[in-house]
Amino acid sequence: MLGLGADLLWVDMNRLLSFLFHQGVLDEQFLQLQQLQDETSPNFVTEVVNIYFHESEKLLKNLRELLMEKELSEYKRIGMHLNQFIGSSSSIGAKRVTNVCIAFRAATDQNNRPGCLRALEMLEHEYCYLKNKLHELFQVMFHCTLLSIMKFY
Repeated sequence: MLGLGADLLWVDMNRLLSFLFHQGVLDEQFLQLQQLQDETSPNFVTEVVNIYFHESEKLLKNLRELLMEKELSEYKRIGMHLNQFIGSSSSIGAKRVTNVCIAFRAATDQNNRPGCLRALEMLEHEYCYLKNKLHELFQVMFHCTLLSIMKFY
């Protein structure tokens, strides 16, 4: 009976992953990240993504603070934060977040405050969506692993 439950969870996990790829939320870099996970580091992907979330929260906070200043003259600093965000997002395969960061950086290159504010809003939206979907994916993966382990007892 446990085997059937685990099989259904694996189907759910693969369906969710497929959906995230189809929607452009993730790209092949996420699969490459998964390939680095093995028996010696079974939580590798989760740990890397949690570090990404922790660092991204700081970057979003810094971006918000810079954009809320009355006299915005820190476009270069905003661009530096965005470069960090682009690098870390692309390293985990967060395709839509990376794309929004690139558009955001274009607005900073033009010193376009309204464009930057819209881009920040879009970035926060995409980031929250990614975070929720990866949390959902990791929950399913955890249950798959747990059921697979229980199957042997």
